[in-house]
Amino acid sequence: MTTKSVDLPHLRSVVIAAHAGAGKTTLAERLLFDTTAITRLGRVDDGTASLDYEPEEQKRKQSLTLAVASLEHEGTRVQIVDTPGYADFAAEVVEGFAATDAAILLMDASGHVEAGLESAVALARANGRPALFFINKCDRENANPGNALDALRTAFGQKIAPLHVAIGTAEAFTGYVDLVHRKAYQEAGGKETEVAVPANLAAEVASRRDQLIEAASEADDDVMTKYLEGEEITDAELEGCLKKAVRSGMVAPVLVGSASKDVGVRALLEAIVHYLPSPADLGEIIATDAQGKETKIVPAAAGPLVARVFKTTADPFVGRLTYLRVLSGTLHGQGQSWNSTRGEPERIGQLLLLHGKDQETVGQLQAGEIGAVAKLTVTATGDTLASSREQARTLPPLEFPVPTLQSAIEPQTKADLDKMGSALQRMLEEEPSARVERSDTGEQILLTMGDAHVAVLGERLKRKFGAAIVTRMPKVPYRETIRGKTQSHGRYKKQTGGHGMFGDVWIEIEPNPGGGVEFAEHVVGGTVPKNFFPGVEKGIRETAAEGVLAGYPLSDFKATLYDGSFHAVDSNELSFKIAASMALKSGVLECKPALMEPIMTVAIRIPEAFMGDVNRDLNGRRGRVLGMDTKDGMQIITASVPQAELFTYATELRSITGGRGTFSATLDRYEDVPAHIAEKVIEAHRKEVEAAHKE
Repeated sequence: MTTKSVDLPHLRSVVIAAHAGAGKTTLAERLLFDTTAITRLGRVDDGTASLDYEPEEQKRKQSLTLAVASLEHEGTRVQIVDTPGYADFAAEVVEGFAATDAAILLMDASGHVEAGLESAVALARANGRPALFFINKCDRENANPGNALDALRTAFGQKIAPLHVAIGTAEAFTGYVDLVHRKAYQEAGGKETEVAVPANLAAEVASRRDQLIEAASEADDDVMTKYLEGEEITDAELEGCLKKAVRSGMVAPVLVGSASKDVGVRALLEAIVHYLPSPADLGEIIATDAQGKETKIVPAAAGPLVARVFKTTADPFVGRLTYLRVLSGTLHGQGQSWNSTRGEPERIGQLLLLHGKDQETVGQLQAGEIGAVAKLTVTATGDTLASSREQARTLPPLEFPVPTLQSAIEPQTKADLDKMGSALQRMLEEEPSARVERSDTGEQILLTMGDAHVAVLGERLKRKFGAAIVTRMPKVPYRETIRGKTQSHGRYKKQTGGHGMFGDVWIEIEPNPGGGVEFAEHVVGGTVPKNFFPGVEKGIRETAAEGVLAGYPLSDFKATLYDGSFHAVDSNELSFKIAASMALKSGVLECKPALMEPIMTVAIRIPEAFMGDVNRDLNGRRGRVLGMDTKDGMQIITASVPQAELFTYATELRSITGGRGTFSATLDRYEDVPAHIAEKVIEAHRKEVEAAHKE
C-alpha cells in the first residue's frame, strides 16, 4: 500500500475507545475492509484480526495494545487508532487520545454504560476531543438500541444526541433511519439499501429528531430561534448546525449498527468525514517555547515542526520503535531533529506509516499524519520533537494512570537473572503505567494496573527479551521495636588449638522512639578496652538489621555498653561483636518486644453508589475512615489502612466498583501489629529458621 501525504482538510484521525467487549477491533477491521485498506476481513475470535497481532492478544482474543491503520474514503484519509478496553491497559487509551483529533466511542446495545466507556468519555472531555457514539451489536440477543441511547443521555447529558433510530431490535435488527435526512436503510443480501421509513417508527423518528435539533441548534442562533418559535428546520439547516456543533464538541451524535453484520458502518464512515474535524478545523496548537512562554502554532505542513511522541515499543529485532503524530510542520526521514522535552538532538532514521503490524517506508510525515521511526536514542513517550534548538516547542506531558497493584518478582532460573535487569528496563520504556521499585524488605516490586497487566508483562518479558520471571505477594516491611528497658549480658568464649575467642559485655537496652538505632558506651575502669567498642557497635547494628523477634529490622532503641571483661590474648573485635549480638538478642526478649506494621493513608475515588460497599470492605481490611469529600462528581474517601491489606486492593476495588474505583496510598506511620497477627508472623519466621537449619 503506497500512501501519499494529503492536505489537512482531507485528513481525519480518530481513536476508537470503549469498555472491553464492545466490538472496537471488529468495527475497525470492518472499516478497513469496506474501504479495501485490507483485503481479508480478520476476526478477533479467530486470532486473525490485522489490528490484534501481538501473540498475547491472539491468545486472549482481546486488544492489549493500541494499533494504528488508515483508510481512504471520499478522497479523505482516515487514520484509525484502535485501543484496548480492559482497564489494566488504560495507558494505551491515553496514548490513543494523544495521537488523534476525535473519538469514536462504542457501546454494546445489549448492555449498560460501563466503566471503560465512562473512562473514554472522561478522556475525550479532558482532551477536548469531539466524538461520535456508535451503539454496536444491535443484532445481539437482548439488544435494545433505544434503551442504550437513553442510558447514554442519562449518563453523559442531553448533548448526546441521536443521529439514527434503529429498525428492529436484537435478532430483528435490520437497519436504521437517518434522522438528519429522514431516510431509512436496511441490510439485504449483504448490502444496505434505501427503503421507506417504517410507519411504526414515525413517532419515534419525530421525537428523536427533535432531540437532535434541540442539541444541534445551539450552534447557530438563527436556527435556534426558528426552533424555539416552532418553525420547521430543514435538513440542510440541521446538517450545517450539526457540523458546527460536533466539531466544537457541543454535541456528540449517536449512530447505531452492527460491525459484524456490516450495518451502519458506511454511515459511520460518512459521519467521520462529514462531522468530525480535520487538523485544520481545530485551529491553533498551544505549546511552550524555549523560554517557557506559551506560544500558539497554526497547523501547516510548512509551519514549524511540532511532533508528539505518543507511544514507544521495544522490539528485540527492530529495537525501539517510536510512534508519533506530527501536529505542525514536516518531519523528514534520514535527518536531524531536536527533542524539546530533553533538550538534546535526535537523529531521525527511516520513517514508517503503520498499517496494523505492517509498516510502509515513507520519506516524510506532514502535519496531521501519524507514523513511526525506529532506533531513536533519547526520545521517550510524551516527548516533543522540533526541527532545531532555536525552533524548540514543547507540548504538555501525557498523564498516565498510576499503577497500584504490587507484585514481588524474581528470575525464574539462574539464567534469567542476568537478563532480567535489562529486560525490565526495556519493557518499562513501552509501559508508562508500570514501575519497578526496591522495597524495604529488599524485594524487587513490579507495580502494575492489575492482574492481567502482570500476566501480560510476564509473557512479553519472556517472549521479547528471553527473561522469565515469577511473581508472588510482596512481604510486608514490618519493623521490630521494644517498649521496656533491661540490662543484658552477652559472653562469647571459644577455645581452639591456638588462640581462643573471648568477649564479655553488659549492655543496657531502652526505647528510643523515632531515634532509629543508637549506640553509646559508658564503660568505667577499662573493663572493655576502647579498641573493642567498634566491634560491640557492629554486633548491635548488624543484629538489629536482621531482627530478633521475626526477622524484621529492629529500630527505635538505644543500647549502651556499660561493663564487661576481656582476655589479654583471646579477645578481639569479632569476639566482642558476637558477644554484643548475644546480649541484644536475649535482652530484647525481656524488653516487651513489639512487631510494628506500616500504616498507609489511602485516598479512594469512587462513584457515590459504591460508598457503602467500599466502606464495609475497608472495615474488613482493618481500615479507619478519616474523611470524605466530593470532587468532579466522585466521592473521595480518605482512610488509614495497614499496608498488609492493600497488596491486592487494586483488583478488589475494581471488582467492587465495576472498574470505576481507583486509589492512591502513601506511608503515614508504623503501628503495633494486633497480637493474633503478630503471633502468625513470628511463628512463620520460626519455621523458616528451623527449615534453614535442617538444610
